[in-house]
Amino acid sequence: MAVTTYRQRWTLDDRAESVWHSLPVDIPPGCPGLSVTLTVPNVEGAVVDLGCEGADGWRGWSGGARQTFAITPTAATPGYLAGELEPGIWFVVIGLHRVPLDGVELVVEAVTGPVSVIPGLDGYAALTAAVGVPARPPRRVLPAADGLRWIAGDFHAHSLHSDGSTPIANLAALGVSAGLDVMAITDHNTEAHHLELPGLGRRFGIGLIPGQEVTTDTGHANAFGEIGVIDFRRPASTWVTEVARRGGLLSINHPLSGDCAWRHPLPEHPPLAEVWHSSWLDHRWGGPVAWWQAWGLGATTPIGGSDYHNPSSLTTPGIPTTWLAIDASAEAPDELVPAVLEALAAGRTAISAGYDAPVVLHNANELVVIDAPNTLLLTPDGARHSISSSYETVPAPVATGTVLMTHDNRVLSLTN
Repeated sequence: MAVTTYRQRWTLDDRAESVWHSLPVDIPPGCPGLSVTLTVPNVEGAVVDLGCEGADGWRGWSGGARQTFAITPTAATPGYLAGELEPGIWFVVIGLHRVPLDGVELVVEAVTGPVSVIPGLDGYAALTAAVGVPARPPRRVLPAADGLRWIAGDFHAHSLHSDGSTPIANLAALGVSAGLDVMAITDHNTEAHHLELPGLGRRFGIGLIPGQEVTTDTGHANAFGEIGVIDFRRPASTWVTEVARRGGLLSINHPLSGDCAWRHPLPEHPPLAEVWHSSWLDHRWGGPVAWWQAWGLGATTPIGGSDYHNPSSLTTPGIPTTWLAIDASAEAPDELVPAVLEALAAGRTAISAGYDAPVVLHNANELVVIDAPNTLLLTPDGARHSISSSYETVPAPVATGTVLMTHDNRVLSLTN
């Protein structure tokens, strides 16, 4: 067993140099495990993240949610990838998310050798085993264009693999209870949770979309698809191209949400944007729609996300609900995942405030407005259409980007 210890006071100068710093740890051949502990004093204004990079690639991230983790060939702390510990130089990665004016002294201790306890693993397993499959509410069947059907999804949720409070099994159960057909699990800067998704999706009868919230202090983006980890330490300007090269889809997250608002310059826009995020509490505020219009209606497919973390989150899964027009033949959870990614790439989305809320759908050459009497439909050509009944159709304009609203400009639904 060998112990590597780093004790250092980190200052604003260190954070100015880089938010992320890598501390080397030598992993010998045949190493049975790595245990890491970060000690952060209880100092106001200190927020420090924690992660791990192996000699052959990224092994996991817990951000500020954990201060200890372990990795062995057969098991790892949630948020980290188990597997052989390849010999060479590994790095404990710390993120200076917030540093107080006087700095903060951190202690990092890395121990190589046998691991008796994997932090967080037994608790995660117990919580997972305790989750039962809930009853699904009656499905809402919406009219769709030939060969397609509309399904309900949520594209932003977190588990105990990052800073959520619950296992993925419970996220799946919450999604089913909300009527969702698919749900993206988007833990921060890790793909460790992807291993659970197919099996849990089949168990709960819901398509679980592999995602990663690429997270920095000046903006977050969701990378969808089984594409490997996108390195959040690289410039955001590289993310769009890299995600596309690997066959995934990138979405700008909560672009107007407090200190998580998007502030990275981009030479090209990603295909998706989380136009409707749970932090949009007053739907009479036109900021998200204005941002979408300015960002580029035709080039940006809107999606929505609850960003669920725990019971005190702003909303529960499915609020808002993102509707996707997928290939009608895709039924099983394993089939839904690629069908959803294809629908996102094709721009076939709509968003409503919830599963049973009023919605506008773009079906081929017409817009269909459902459960929204006495409202207005604003199309991207500037026309306003009065909706008087609970089911009406309007010819669809050539351009995409339609908004359904009340007489006092409260947004009810969006469609691409």
